[in-house]
Amino acid sequence: MAFSKTDRRTKIKLRLRKTIKGTPQAPRLTVFRSNSEIYAQLIDDKSSKTLLAVGSVDKSIQGAKVNKLEKAKLVGKLIAEKALANGITAVVFDRNGFLYHGRIKSLADGAREGGLKF
Repeated sequence: MAFSKTDRRTKIKLRLRKTIKGTPQAPRLTVFRSNSEIYAQLIDDKSSKTLLAVGSVDKSIQGAKVNKLEKAKLVGKLIAEKALANGITAVVFDRNGFLYHGRIKSLADGAREGGLKF
């Protein structure tokens, strides 16, 4: 039986989610990647609330004429900047079933450069 890409990603996501939990002190930094855009959220799993959300559709990023890899790094830096402004310094990274390379890795590197610890 052949699995589609989304079935494979869902299986990986559920396997990861068993161990990854976000707390108010260290929320879960989850990433979603579409073909053209990339989004990141900080989620507190204890209260089931999204604390922050940033995407490559934000006006500050949308105006920049860069490729998708550099756009992902800008999203990482922006979420780190907003998190630090809200007093969040540590996060738990959730790649959401995507492989850790390319745009996902670039976003994580941007968040680390912005000052987040994970």
